[in-house]
Amino acid sequence: MKSTVYTLFLETKLDLLSALRTPSFAVPALAFPVLLYLFFGIFMVQDRPQDSVEISTYTMVNYMVFGLMAPSLFNFGAHIAQERESGWLELKLISPMPATYYLFAKCLSAVTFTLSISMLLFLFAGSLGNVKLELFQWVLLLLLAVVGTVPFCLLGLILGLKYSAKAASAITNLVFLPMAMLSGLWLPIFLMPTFMQQFAWVLPSYHLSQLGLASVGLGQGYSALFHLFALFLMSTIFLFTAVALYKKRGVS
Repeated sequence: MKSTVYTLFLETKLDLLSALRTPSFAVPALAFPVLLYLFFGIFMVQDRPQDSVEISTYTMVNYMVFGLMAPSLFNFGAHIAQERESGWLELKLISPMPATYYLFAKCLSAVTFTLSISMLLFLFAGSLGNVKLELFQWVLLLLLAVVGTVPFCLLGLILGLKYSAKAASAITNLVFLPMAMLSGLWLPIFLMPTFMQQFAWVLPSYHLSQLGLASVGLGQGYSALFHLFALFLMSTIFLFTAVALYKKRGVS
């Protein structure tokens, strides 16, 4: 048991160091959601004191979801594609360490980014946005962020296994940005044309956002169980698709 935990710790540490030594990935991943929140969730609503706190809370949840998407998708998508083509993934797989350790460590690395982004957002929301939540609500949001990282890691794994290193980065962006927009993370979906609103129902980011908003009293009235089931169903589909691609690549 101790050796398993220590191996996972070392593998996660190596993956985090690799990410942090790539400023073009680490800096935007950490800074982008925080800067967007400061601009749209705090500074832009200061002239609307009557509902500024509600807007700050609403945007905090949405940018938390937006923030966890990038580390999960890119750490698995573009990075795994690069490691696969460079031979690093093959070296990992022929080592005594089980392949699941490699994938789980990458997931823990993405979760570390998620927690860092979430805590930064919470700090600015509480200090500058006057967002006041109960302790259990802050904890629940953190738990949602951690669990919500999983479907995006699986989706990123699919992209990383299916596409080449050059294509994976572009395609991950092609998935990431429209998903954020169509989920209502930047603009409430009720402000979008009706036909665009329908896309939100098949996006994990939308359901995770709705669970987060419901936990702070800003839900749109849909059942939390429905959103949980939708996330579970999508994660299951992503998992089976990733396993099929994993085997197709000749990995056992």
